[in-house]
Amino acid sequence: MSYKCFDVSIENSIAHIVMSRPEKRNAMIKEFWTELPEIIRDIDSQSKARVIVISSTGPVFSAGIDIGMFSNDIGAIRDKNDPVYGVNFYHNNVLPLQDSFTAIEQCRIPVLAAIQGGCYGGGVDLITACDMRYGTQDSFITIYEINVGMVADVGTFPRILNHMPEGVVRELAYTGRKMHAGECKDRGLYNEIYESQEKMMEAVMEMAAQIATKPPLSVYGCKRIISYSRDHRTSDSLDNIAIWNMSMLNPSEMMEAIVSKGEKRNGNYKDLPKVTK
Repeated sequence: MSYKCFDVSIENSIAHIVMSRPEKRNAMIKEFWTELPEIIRDIDSQSKARVIVISSTGPVFSAGIDIGMFSNDIGAIRDKNDPVYGVNFYHNNVLPLQDSFTAIEQCRIPVLAAIQGGCYGGGVDLITACDMRYGTQDSFITIYEINVGMVADVGTFPRILNHMPEGVVRELAYTGRKMHAGECKDRGLYNEIYESQEKMMEAVMEMAAQIATKPPLSVYGCKRIISYSRDHRTSDSLDNIAIWNMSMLNPSEMMEAIVSKGEKRNGNYKDLPKVTK
């Protein structure tokens, strides 16, 4: 299937989603917001891959949301001066955008982001929803919304606080300044940085390949429990882990993991079951 904003390929249980509008700095136009969750949910629900990698093309990872897609609505809000219209605008436009990145977080399989060049506004929303982030030495992030009179509202704040101290996030939000790759890594947002996009992609694909060899059900369990633990008390998280293992523990996969390790080979594991509606 072809998309306006993405190229998608799947090989060796790794799905590679590439933002493909470099001439437009990979700005997030209207189609972006429907295509991305559709791609993510299709890969996940149909068990087409065990890992997803999101990368980009051109000198800029993403220029963020294309504000032009809201120009008519913003004008109508200003002209009508109608609070109800503003509420409708938010529910009709912003909530679906939030859902697009929530699809990444709710996906059963890990999603890795590979960032080159600038990552503006909505791009930060995107990468903070991913499981892991890698960047080139020339990459940077900026919570750009303050520069256009907006508050970042598609997911940056509730997620980036899981990676960086509150004071640092406030500084980025209030000033819109750029945080370059070295600081992103030092602050905990990036897992690693690389001297070029080529070297970054090699490393990210190697990491994805390593994850793809692990038992998919266990990887899903780890992702689910880590996300749950992040948002709950330790006692609640311990209960949740116990319930998960009691319900989902697969002795045959445990045995295969032990045997394959002893035989120095990759395990032969079943893919996650397809999601049926």
